[in-house]
Amino acid sequence: MSVLVVGANHRTAPLDLLERMVISSERLPKMLHDLVSAEDVVEVVILATCNRTEVYLIAERFHAANSQVIEFFGDLTFLPPETFTENLYVHHDEQAVQHLFEVAAGLDSAVPGEHEILGQVRTAWDVARQEGTARRSMNLLFRHALEVGKRARTETRIAHHVTSVSQAAVIMAGERFAEASSSPEPVAAPVGATLSEDQAARCAGTRAATGLAGKRVLVLGAGPMARGMASFLADAGVSELVIANRSEDRAVNLASSLLDQSEVASIRGVGLESLSAEIAQADVLLSATGAPTSVVTLEMMQEVLLQRFAPLLVVDVGVPRDIDPSIGRLDGVELLDMQDVSALTEANLAARHAEADAVREIVEEEAVRFAAISSAREVDPLITSLREQIESMRSAELERFGSRLDSLSPEQFEAVEALSRAMVAKMLHLPTIRLKESSGSARGERLAESISDLFDLS
Repeated sequence: MSVLVVGANHRTAPLDLLERMVISSERLPKMLHDLVSAEDVVEVVILATCNRTEVYLIAERFHAANSQVIEFFGDLTFLPPETFTENLYVHHDEQAVQHLFEVAAGLDSAVPGEHEILGQVRTAWDVARQEGTARRSMNLLFRHALEVGKRARTETRIAHHVTSVSQAAVIMAGERFAEASSSPEPVAAPVGATLSEDQAARCAGTRAATGLAGKRVLVLGAGPMARGMASFLADAGVSELVIANRSEDRAVNLASSLLDQSEVASIRGVGLESLSAEIAQADVLLSATGAPTSVVTLEMMQEVLLQRFAPLLVVDVGVPRDIDPSIGRLDGVELLDMQDVSALTEANLAARHAEADAVREIVEEEAVRFAAISSAREVDPLITSLREQIESMRSAELERFGSRLDSLSPEQFEAVEALSRAMVAKMLHLPTIRLKESSGSARGERLAESISDLFDLS
């Protein structure tokens, strides 16, 4: 059996390809079952977020399973494999385990150390368990990955900076306005300071407030990412915050919850029928919906611009994109998307190298520990099967010679029983020790395979 991961993320694939790879929560169960029904796939978990789509497999044969996953991505994207295979990464066994641990620890995110990915890993695993496509091996792997993610966030400061895409989007918008108005440098945490996540969020809010103070801001969406942006904006000194959503009730409820804990004078929720009018009045539009197609079209924006006299900043972190990309070519609009968020965080990685190195040490340590646990789990059933088979032979031989032993007294028969048990135990002692000592190594695999063949153990 091999652990295999095949996927694409914000570093390996352009945004238009990632958009094609989006898997909605409604489609996920069917896709899990489609994959696990393939001939060489035993277990499967799909991790699908705005920045990545990854398929994790327990596979009978590596190359055959890899081909089946590539075929799956072809069906998903409606593209021939040769147009996207160079954008995929493939890891197996130890490399696949390490990759998942890095993902859970936040090392592989667009915003390193983000806290959202850990919940997304848990959700992916939960769905696969509910659908029966994650069983013993995947459960062991993903349970350990969540432990790695928690260690990374409690034992290092990787999550004490910008901790989410939502936060990064708000900061990026604030810095754009700060640059335009030649405002002072954004406030940052003191060098060497240890911040809690709440303190880090307030520090980030201060950076955003440098440019967003007094601005009218429109947030499109009311899901988790949009909620995150709205929450940060409520602390950024904006003059008015409007939340627009397909379900007006969700927008109104989110606005009400923020108004209770914010000093913003006006926080409103509206439906999409008011979207054009709200864009016409906004200084900045931040968008993160789960819509499968553009919510703001080119034609809509062209009509809105006829009513505006000031430039509009648009930050779209939806995947698929909520804002038609061609809008970025219009005069009076600056459009930023997930690729710009990634570029912002990459430019600020220097301050995080020490923390990232500390997290990598945790990942490597846990990968070694997982290998030992996994190997022990594999060798223990083999040792149990070997002992059970030898014990069955011992019992069968005593039964076969039962008539010849009838003349023995109970004490004598018990002595024969004890002698035979002792002989079996002594004979199995050294093979057991050798198997356990070499588990997880190439030698251990050879020994296990030899014993399985010699004793016909399944």
